[in-house]
Amino acid sequence: MKSRYLTNPLLEDLKEKMIFLSGPRQVGKTTLATEIIGKKMKSLSFNWDKLQERKQALKGEWPEETELIILDEFHKHRKWKTWIKGEYDTYKNKYKFLLTGSARLNVYRKGGDSLQGRYYHYRFHPFSLSEMVNQTCQTQPGKDLVFSQKFFWPECETLLRFGGFPEPLLKQNTRHLRRWQTLRLEKFLKEDVRDLTRIQDIGNLSLLCELLPEKIKSPLSINSLAEDLQVNFRTITNWIRACEELYYCYLIPPFQTRKIAAVKKEKKLYLWDWALIEDESARLENLVASHLLKYCHFLHDHDGLQATLHFIRDNAGRETDFLVCLKNKPWFAVEVKTKDTTISKNLFYFQKKLDIPHCYQVVEKTKKDFLKNDIHVLPLAKFLTALI
Repeated sequence: MKSRYLTNPLLEDLKEKMIFLSGPRQVGKTTLATEIIGKKMKSLSFNWDKLQERKQALKGEWPEETELIILDEFHKHRKWKTWIKGEYDTYKNKYKFLLTGSARLNVYRKGGDSLQGRYYHYRFHPFSLSEMVNQTCQTQPGKDLVFSQKFFWPECETLLRFGGFPEPLLKQNTRHLRRWQTLRLEKFLKEDVRDLTRIQDIGNLSLLCELLPEKIKSPLSINSLAEDLQVNFRTITNWIRACEELYYCYLIPPFQTRKIAAVKKEKKLYLWDWALIEDESARLENLVASHLLKYCHFLHDHDGLQATLHFIRDNAGRETDFLVCLKNKPWFAVEVKTKDTTISKNLFYFQKKLDIPHCYQVVEKTKKDFLKNDIHVLPLAKFLTALI
């Protein structure tokens, strides 16, 4: 693998500060760090789970000729923030530091020794269509989306079926996908959850993870999950939060504005691995959500823009799948359909009510591409090329 979408941004930002690279288990963080970034300069990698490497790193025994120090999973160290701050402040003029981890590393929000101003944090995502086919995103923030002139129908279908994680996407084998998903969940529960949370009831947490693929599309009901698993509301809330922190799932909030009577507390849940979802329409919606979130995270992490992803729902039950905002102002809305190319009444309603500059109805199984009432109806295989 020659490159990933974060290769050049990371190489550029390493010249200025430490890099914290976080993302789901097996998304390719270590490969990006050691096999791609690490090959561009003299580097040495240390893995927390390898005792000898851990001891050497904690002693600060950095080889003289090394340029880049790669630290994998060192956030498992109880006082890692204090430790890495000391190492960086001591050696920042001599070494570059790149930390990778399968938990969120934006630590400035969580107290302890402040690292603010010393690092850039990137969230690393699975493959999207543009990255899979090596297309460069031409869209400018705040403007109409810019689509490729070429449609990638087979690649889009492959991505929808096998997900965006490198190993199953490259293998494209259904049996391998199932085995990979089983092993990934086992490691998630037995390693990430064990090492980074205080959760003891791994059995019920495993059941929760098995239930979540059925909860895509509809607003998440914590009460329903609590009843299913026979545990209390607070416990389920904590488990969902842990699954978010460890990149198993993510929640999208409703867009809040005085222009509509928007719902406030309901959130929608999606998975980082959309290939786990059996329902076709739910998997399709999750695929689009993940592409949009990847783009929002890139705009935030690389460009410093306040790009956020929401859904729109009012108290009357009208809903549109996604709204991307810049500084909490609507940029573009997206309604996802499997076959229906008839303009969504809800999308049209919210377009007028919220003054949304750009609206798209994305349809998986169509070759139609037209503009009506300032709403662009287009195939999934075209829409995804506008994103990172």
